[in-house]
Amino acid sequence: MSASLGIYRLQQVDRQIDHARAQLDTIRKTLENDAELRAALSQVETTQTQNQRALHEMKNAEAGVDSQKIKIEQAEASLYGGSVKNPKELQDLQKDVASLKKYFATLEERQLETMLKAEAAESELQIAGTELEKIQARLGSEHGKLIQEQLTLSKQLERLTEEREAAHAPIESSLLQTYDGLRQQKRGVAVAEINDNACASCGTTLNASIQQNARSQKQLVNCPSCGRILFAN
Repeated sequence: MSASLGIYRLQQVDRQIDHARAQLDTIRKTLENDAELRAALSQVETTQTQNQRALHEMKNAEAGVDSQKIKIEQAEASLYGGSVKNPKELQDLQKDVASLKKYFATLEERQLETMLKAEAAESELQIAGTELEKIQARLGSEHGKLIQEQLTLSKQLERLTEEREAAHAPIESSLLQTYDGLRQQKRGVAVAEINDNACASCGTTLNASIQQNARSQKQLVNCPSCGRILFAN
């Protein structure tokens, strides 16, 4: 993959993120005069975050219990399998099994705590959602549509953020610094495609050498006129 291709893909995601954030900002400004609605929306967002965190903790706790269970099974297999004959080694294995089981009980307690916490978070989210729905019904269909769009955009933004992390990961830090700097300077558009032998952003005609260099696997090539990174298919 060429250096510019990775940066170009990152920019595509970033521009979608910028667009989603701009739409969310417009919706927020439309709704900002309704304090009751703002409070309900904030509560839903807060409980959504808490619910996601609680589910994540519960999954981690479940994984910890499963992992410890496997360790215990492996240790007991060694203890009772007959392969170990030395009394000292058997005694050590017994101690290991006892220690593993003791920690297993602790992990089970933590798992139960996270399950209860997740149930409580889910309940709070449902209550917040129900209250929001009541307010939406009272405010009418126009605000209801805006709120629904806001929730949809928030979910879209979460997905795009994950996509950005995936696109961001393989790019060298020096290239990212160049990209981030250009995004700030060029109103969010750091990378320009080459279309019809010209920079798609400023229209400057590009010679064959520049176009060939833009396909480089390692280096970035900038438009001699607008300074944006050039991307060639």
